[in-house]
Formats: sequence, structure tokens, C-alpha cells
Amino acid sequence: MAVARGVSLNHISRESSDVTRLANFYKEIFGFEEIEAPNFGDFKVIWLNLPSAFSLHLIERNPATQLPEGPWSATSAAVADPSHLPRGHHICFSVSNFDSFVLSLKEKGIQTFESSVPSRGVKQVFFFDPDGNGLEVASQDTQKQ
Repeated sequence: MAVARGVSLNHISRESSDVTRLANFYKEIFGFEEIEAPNFGDFKVIWLNLPSAFSLHLIERNPATQLPEGPWSATSAAVADPSHLPRGHHICFSVSNFDSFVLSLKEKGIQTFESSVPSRGVKQVFFFDPDGNGLEVASQDTQKQ
């Protein structure tokens, strides 16, 4: 069995009932840049790119599908407190200006939960995007996360 070579993250997709609102959040908070996206006709998409990292594809949610929603918008067992974010449901970014980044989240009224990995000297903050998708931001570390 051959192992994949030259693997890198290409993109992450998120569905939303309001892709414009979600795109604006990722542009404002993380500095994503909007890039040209194909016209799929039946539904709206916005493609964002984080230079030197990966792309985020925001896709208009099909109201007819029964896919699970984010923790905030879930119809049962909703999770609004980032300290209770299910551990397997988040995207993590690393930043070099961790403390000022966390302060900017708080200034925007975004509810956060801070933690750390003491053995690695990494600080973490957890929060949600406007659709309830879990996000983690970690202080940069010289080791891979």
C-alpha cells in the first residue's frame, strides 16, 4: 500500500445559511482574502484564501438536507459556551500575536475560553464563528502542534 506523498491541506469547507456573513467574519478575524469562486448556479459559494496556508470554501446550506449544524445552531443539545466545545469539532489556527489577538476578540464581544498546554508552552483560546463552528487559536510554538 502506497502512502500519499507531498500531502498538504488544500481547503476546508463550511456550510452556512448566510455565507456572506460568515465570509466577513473570517476576513475580519483572521485576514482571509476573497478569491474567485466558480459559479455553481443553484447555490452561492464564497472562496477565501489565507496566504501561505489554505483555502476556506463557504457553501450555502441546502435547506432540504439534514446535515448536522454547528453547536450554536443545533436544534438539540446546543453548545454556546466555548469551554464546552466538543474536543473534535474545531479548526485551529496559530498566531504570533496571541495576547493582542485574544484582546481583539474580547473587544468584539466574542465569548472565549482560554487554556494552555503547559508542557509545550502553548496558550489556547477557543470560540465560535457566527454559525457555531468551533475555533481554536494557539500561540505559535517552534514544535508542530
